[in-house]
Amino acid sequence: MTNPKLLEITDRVKARSAGSRIAYMERIDAMRADGRPRPRLSCGNLAHAIAACSDAEKAKLAAENGMANIGIVSAYNDMLSAHQPYHAKLDEMKQYIVDAGAVSQMAGGTPAMCDGVTQGQSGMELSLFSRDVIAMSTAVAMTHNVFDGGMLFGICDKIVPGLLMGALSFGHLPFVFVPAGPMPTGISNSEKVKVRQKYVTGEVGRTELLQSESRAYHSPGTCTFYGTANSNQMMLEMMGLQLPGSSFVNPTDPLRVALDRASADAMVTLAAPGNSVGLAEMVTAESVLNGVIGLLATGGSTNHTIHIVAIAAQAGIQVTWQDFADLSEIIPLLARVYPNGLADVNAFHAAGGTPFIIKELLGAGLLHGDIETILGRGLKPFGQMPSLDGENVVWRDSPDEPIDNMIVRNASDPFQPTGGLALMEGPLGQAVMKTSAVKPEHRMVEAPAVVFEDQDDMLAAYKAGKLERDFVAVIRFQGPQANGMPELHKLTPSLGVLQDKGFKVALVTDGRMSGASGKVPSAIHVSPEAAMGGLIAKVQDGDIIRVDPEAGRLELKVDEAELAARTASSGPNELQTYGRDLFATMRNTVSTADRGGSVFLGEQR
Repeated sequence: MTNPKLLEITDRVKARSAGSRIAYMERIDAMRADGRPRPRLSCGNLAHAIAACSDAEKAKLAAENGMANIGIVSAYNDMLSAHQPYHAKLDEMKQYIVDAGAVSQMAGGTPAMCDGVTQGQSGMELSLFSRDVIAMSTAVAMTHNVFDGGMLFGICDKIVPGLLMGALSFGHLPFVFVPAGPMPTGISNSEKVKVRQKYVTGEVGRTELLQSESRAYHSPGTCTFYGTANSNQMMLEMMGLQLPGSSFVNPTDPLRVALDRASADAMVTLAAPGNSVGLAEMVTAESVLNGVIGLLATGGSTNHTIHIVAIAAQAGIQVTWQDFADLSEIIPLLARVYPNGLADVNAFHAAGGTPFIIKELLGAGLLHGDIETILGRGLKPFGQMPSLDGENVVWRDSPDEPIDNMIVRNASDPFQPTGGLALMEGPLGQAVMKTSAVKPEHRMVEAPAVVFEDQDDMLAAYKAGKLERDFVAVIRFQGPQANGMPELHKLTPSLGVLQDKGFKVALVTDGRMSGASGKVPSAIHVSPEAAMGGLIAKVQDGDIIRVDPEAGRLELKVDEAELAARTASSGPNELQTYGRDLFATMRNTVSTADRGGSVFLGEQR
């Protein structure tokens, strides 16, 4: 039986979303009522669309009741190790779709930046906005209106949310996501972090650091820590948009080929004439909340407090951070994957992975099971793990007991009874914290503020020995409107060193941390941000700040009259280098972080 509190939260989301969901479905129904696309094209339209096809494909596509045509939208590039396998996968998938009884065309590509490459660099200020650019480029790819369904090639941080947001504009069509899998395990994540901290303290040099990083990131495939990229993959399985247990199979594993074939089979089945289930029927309030639940149960990336809100909005569903917080009260933490534990995603998968978590949550009544998925009605099949039977994939039920209870747990024996995220509120506004990676004794910090308006200024203060004390680092003017809301992950090693020395330290920022946010308590995504008039712009050095995720409070202990008399900081000078000048319009129109940090929702600022 479904948990009553989950039903209450779901009903609340549905009631809040009633008008916007109706408006969305009216657009979907209007497109569906137009019928199959190719018969409505002029001869010139169709000739252009199939000009580069083989004679056999032209015959199949030109027939009045021709075969289904599947559009592939790919975020392939060689800069992302996770996406490098998509180069070969394109032609392979096109053949698998032919084998399944349809035709396929590459519909278009989307940009796909690597946050690992741009971390701490100017390009990181384009990262969040790239999600909305990907959504628009997905729409451009599908707008040729010659397709009966779509395959989406994407894994990493902003890419999966962007692909899904763009595809939802064509929600009358079915879509299937195709992962490429993580790279094999290199050095342990804990060893990698130790070397980073040694570099910060001067114990090792750049050569040793690069050697360590290259042993961690060493081959095609997704990075193996449980950051935003791998949280994306978990979310897609929780929502029924990607094959069960397909996310964390290595690119070179023979099972990967069998899963790709099965993805093609599922896509062609969904695109068959007469099938009325499209992406709009799959992305509902229930499936969106399943994504939130998966995030909480696995201690996933804080970035999804932004992305899931933005994804849901494109389907006319209004989700708030309060919904996250209320779900966190009933969703147990069932996984410990780095940075929330020692295991990487390969070990997580070997221990049962996402299918085990889904099975446990369904059994405990903490997940919506009656949803439409790419495999039909019902989420139960997504609690099964794939394996090879000859050249074909078969799915078998996940075990009843965890294979390694240091990595995954039963719902009756969780790592902690509540989810891995906390919502904090107070005079400074709203903020979120990834608590699953922070030891309980470090979660509450009350200390004087040390204010910075650039992350490099904080690092300079650290190197100068000015931070050897208890403090709360306030890094402001890092929100969507100020500079695109970059991740501030390069601050983590320095703050971690100070914490290890016994100092009480915390971070408060209107920016983001990496999906791999670690052991330092970080109140992030502060909304309203400094550039939108948030009180964080008035904080001064020495102000006492209390960060308390257990109580859900973010306090600024300064007299209201004094705050009212203060002049807010105007922030750093705006820079226009490295392409940032092209995104000024997006900075000026973006919504607040709690509304998804999206240019499509700017009117809700």
